[in-house]
Amino acid sequence: MPDIETLAVIPARLKSTRLPEKPLIKLAGRELVLWVLDGARSSKNVDMAIVATDDERVASVVERAGGTAMMTPAELPTGSDRVAWVARRVPSRFVLNVQGDDPLVSASVIDPMIEALKSGDDIGLVVLAKVIDKPEEVTRDSIVKMVFDREGRALYFSRCPIPFVRDPKSVTTERFKHIGPYAWRRDALFEFASWDQTPLERAESLEMLRMLEHGKTIKCVKTETDSIEIDTPDDVREFTHYIKQRGGY
Repeated sequence: MPDIETLAVIPARLKSTRLPEKPLIKLAGRELVLWVLDGARSSKNVDMAIVATDDERVASVVERAGGTAMMTPAELPTGSDRVAWVARRVPSRFVLNVQGDDPLVSASVIDPMIEALKSGDDIGLVVLAKVIDKPEEVTRDSIVKMVFDREGRALYFSRCPIPFVRDPKSVTTERFKHIGPYAWRRDALFEFASWDQTPLERAESLEMLRMLEHGKTIKCVKTETDSIEIDTPDDVREFTHYIKQRGGY
């Protein structure tokens, strides 16, 4: 058994098409990457947190704040591949892929995911499912919608509205979105990273579909905690407003 049970890795690339140099954007006076790092370290289940980056500027910000950064190859295709690269060098039982654009990540979302992984050796990947409360999120392509079976096993993920409700007058159904980290069993992460990107994954630009296309199970854990993922200037304004309302800015 590795000395580290749970390793949290935060992929932080500077090349963002919608929001250039996103990890270094200041939110309430602090870089986004530091908000995420502090949130990951707030969980008692996280034994070590590492920022995985391909830019010395990000590493410098993290290290000046007392965090740990690891330089990773720029050519890695996805955040999960970057996380796997770090995990090969830091042995652990579980690996959290903490999204580098989620400044509200916290123990309240991390801990239930780790508990789900501990509940069965057959579970290789756990993700969070949040009911969509805002109607406008149903059609927003930056919001990843998800459907799962009665046992919480993922059926599909999409940027399109799913499920399609043919007759809203006769059918009422909750829609869920994916938020927050990916919680991996270490061997499952390495298996995932060994596969080429799959057709549905490339079509939707969603890594979870690589698992489903290979017939693997993804456990979906419901949460009431929402997030504000920083992907556009509007997200920055929303987060700033959120912090002000809570007296933190």
